[in-house]
Amino acid sequence: MKEQLHQDMKEALKSHDKIRLQTIRMALAAIKNAEIEKMHPLTEEEIMGVIQREIKMRKDAREQFSRGGREDLVQQAEKEIQVLESYLPQQLGDSELEAVIKQTINEVGARSGKEMGKVMAALMPKIRGRADGKKASAMVKELLAGA
Repeated sequence: MKEQLHQDMKEALKSHDKIRLQTIRMALAAIKNAEIEKMHPLTEEEIMGVIQREIKMRKDAREQFSRGGREDLVQQAEKEIQVLESYLPQQLGDSELEAVIKQTINEVGARSGKEMGKVMAALMPKIRGRADGKKASAMVKELLAGA
């Protein structure tokens, strides 16, 4: 994935795509910082985690910009999110995510909201990089409340 980022950065530089170039550079810097922090080259899964963190930061920023009435910055954050999401695996749809959650609830044998932690611990490795954790958490809570 790191190789792909470097390749895409070169292409963005040649095509003068400033937003894409800037976003890829920020992602590579975040990956480099994570490697320095962990003192080893990152695995593909760790790189996906860094990219997801970058997406989450931009979504939070987008909310702030929206509240502040800065539509220009909202648009930029939106474009950056699209660039970063292109490096993640295909996201699960709502129905697919719900099916995975129901299967996990059955595997764990959870019966109430008190067992949400157990369900989330078993669920996250299955959906990492393919679904938003907040969304999954809300769905788990809803399904356990109905159980």
